[in-house]
Amino acid sequence: MSLPAHPTRGILHPARLPTFTRLPARAAVADLVRWFWVPEWDVDPGRTSRQHVVGYPGCNLVVESREGGFVGFAGPTTRASHQDLTGRGWAVGALLQPAAVPAFSADPAADRDRYRRLDEPGLVRDVTAAMTAAGPDRLERAVEVLAAFVAERVGPVDEDALAANAFVALVEADPALVRVEDAAARLARSPRTLQRLAQRFVGLPPAAVVRRRRLQEAAERVRCDPGADLAGIAADLGYADHGHLTREFRRVLGTAPSEYRRATRQD
Repeated sequence: MSLPAHPTRGILHPARLPTFTRLPARAAVADLVRWFWVPEWDVDPGRTSRQHVVGYPGCNLVVESREGGFVGFAGPTTRASHQDLTGRGWAVGALLQPAAVPAFSADPAADRDRYRRLDEPGLVRDVTAAMTAAGPDRLERAVEVLAAFVAERVGPVDEDALAANAFVALVEADPALVRVEDAAARLARSPRTLQRLAQRFVGLPPAAVVRRRRLQEAAERVRCDPGADLAGIAADLGYADHGHLTREFRRVLGTAPSEYRRATRQD
């Protein structure tokens, strides 16, 4: 799986980021992981760096250095979230393909907006060893450890799993796709089948997957093009009108597009 065309999409305030690296999934695990991501931070004592994200429609597996090290499984999100970073640390995460999700969650819908810990001390040990070793390729080695763990945990994937991957990839690749019925037709599946696949492999309804991709692009355009007309952005991305875009912003991000634009100018 290649990296996203826009490396900061989904990150609401990129200027506030610590060191942040995205790495592609090698071919052997491309059906299981969309890409890997590695933030590293060193925050001055007594200070906090708050990172705001509107996540991709999917689940993440994360090895964190905080609190002595642990593994977390992040379910799909329905709203923007944030993480407060303090001190010095790192995380190594994998944005999972839908095909990998059932190996970590029997019901991803029940994991919406949850971040639960997994008892995997061996994975913590091996990723930590890679991240703290000397050499310019330590991130790649840490990612290889996580990739091997995911591959072993998931095993072979079936036709339904690959169909779920194809649905998410289609939505991500085509910004003009705004109706679930159109996605179903392109994939030669029924909307009902997409509903079933999304429930099992994503944890969000198909329409929510489409809306998330559209909102991520809207936020990026609002942030990156200060002169862009908000009504024009709404029309380009298939919103009914400016008001529809504003309501979606407020529902998920907790702020209006104009307020978000002003905030990013101050970063």
